[in-house]
Amino acid sequence: MEQQKYLNDLSEIKDLMTKSSRFISLSGLSGVLAGIYALIGAYLAYNIIYVKQNIGDDYKTIVLYELEMFQLFGIAFAVVALSILTGVFLSWKKAKRNKEKLWDHSSKRLVINFAIPLATGGFFILSLIEKESYIFVAPLTLVFYGLACVNASKYTLGAIRYLGITLIIIGLACVWNLGYGLFFWVLGFGVCHIIYGTWMYFKYDKN
Repeated sequence: MEQQKYLNDLSEIKDLMTKSSRFISLSGLSGVLAGIYALIGAYLAYNIIYVKQNIGDDYKTIVLYELEMFQLFGIAFAVVALSILTGVFLSWKKAKRNKEKLWDHSSKRLVINFAIPLATGGFFILSLIEKESYIFVAPLTLVFYGLACVNASKYTLGAIRYLGITLIIIGLACVWNLGYGLFFWVLGFGVCHIIYGTWMYFKYDKN
């Protein structure tokens, strides 16, 4: 009886230490929805890049004019904005349900460690876009986003680390298949988010 009480106390201490050092209110469902947004965005981008220009799958003949660039940036912004808003809202609901704060020391560290690689990659990718080196955008977005996930995983659920590693591998594979950037985007930002989000939902969210 005393041994069981001792084990229970240790378990409670471990839970308290985890909650104080990691943001565990990250919603798995937000990952699923982010993946769905990415799939919709990829479909719209495919229509702008390939269907409207009627070039099939030959990326070498793609010419992006100013209007199309604005449309693609608009789609990307909408996908990112919806993903962030959904993630914040669902994580807030989960934190409220668990009687935890959404914005505390652990969530601040999570955001900072996620933002550093992401912002670095973002500026680098923007410089490539300015030089019209569009072909490297897809693999670099996957790699830097993956690095951001790995870097932030120290302060949240461990599944984020594996998602990040998966995205880095997909991004590196995309480097060797530069003509299929949109396909790798769908695989990384769409399919992987849905798979990992579903796994996180059933493991951490569904009680």
